[in-house]
Amino acid sequence: MSSLLILALSVCALPFSAAAGPAIFIFGDSTVDVGTNNYINSTFQVNHRPYGIDFPGRIPTGRYSNGFNSADAIVKKLGFMKSPPPFLAIANKSVHTNLQIVRGVNFASGGSGLLYATGFGRGVVPLSEQIQQFRAVRANLNKLLGAAKTESFLKISIVFISTGSNDIFQEFFLTGNATNPEYITSLKCAFEDHLKALYSLGARKFAIASIPALGCCPIIRAANEAGACSDDLNNAALSFYSAIEPMLQSLSSELPEMKYSLGNTYKMITSFFLNPGPSGLSELQSACCGGGKFNAQLECNQTAAVCANRDKYLFWDQYHPTQAASALAAETLYNGTAEFVTPINFKQLVEAC
Repeated sequence: MSSLLILALSVCALPFSAAAGPAIFIFGDSTVDVGTNNYINSTFQVNHRPYGIDFPGRIPTGRYSNGFNSADAIVKKLGFMKSPPPFLAIANKSVHTNLQIVRGVNFASGGSGLLYATGFGRGVVPLSEQIQQFRAVRANLNKLLGAAKTESFLKISIVFISTGSNDIFQEFFLTGNATNPEYITSLKCAFEDHLKALYSLGARKFAIASIPALGCCPIIRAANEAGACSDDLNNAALSFYSAIEPMLQSLSSELPEMKYSLGNTYKMITSFFLNPGPSGLSELQSACCGGGKFNAQLECNQTAAVCANRDKYLFWDQYHPTQAASALAAETLYNGTAEFVTPINFKQLVEAC
């Protein structure tokens, strides 16, 4: 059977929309993990109720959400029904792998970060290992399509990255000072190295979500006597964005054909706080699922209280957004203006030649 026929059959067999866009390869942490940690011995596990309460079939999938997450919300913009499957779900299924990888793969692992040390000992898949998994996918593509077609295929594919939050949280909880300039620089350098590694494997289009306003997560508010956000965490998120924006500009000038779109998710979230009306979200401080102060002093588990009006909440649990908030963020990243996405939005990145 020819490679082109295999590819055609693969596309027809996939559980995605017929409106086929480019493939998408997803890297990062729990904001975009769609079940990676279900396949490893990780202490970061959410494959239980009430996670997934609004997912089709009302089943937990390993997504840190009441339903679809940010990975799903972004790929829906490309015409897919949901995120491609986790790499570990298809890694040992050679036939099924060929049916999947022509539409993309999700490598993200909850608890991971830019640094190998982030989440170390907690059974996560660090970003460096996620990239090695992508190397294996590229090898399979070479067998399926041939080297030349694989190169062309990856040039138009999208690499979506959402990471860095866990690095900031870990430094904050360890030292109490997440804004240390040397630490921010180390994250920027690690990010640059990871991007270069992905580029060397054929990636050319990078859609990047920066770090949101971590200091306003319900668990952080709950730890503050006044219920306020943490300036240190928020300033660290801002510092990270300020570090990677010029890095990306420089890197795109250095690497031929590299294109990128950088989403300022910090500014996006704070815009909800300043003017919540247009977002449709009315509860911006408390978690939907949990218990105690800000519904964040107890974890979201089978015995936790769960809000009824989940589409009105920004936060699902102590750290993560609701399905509704993820959809809002995806819309802004995909179609937003230069206020929130630079130098082009995700849609323009997809369409770029």
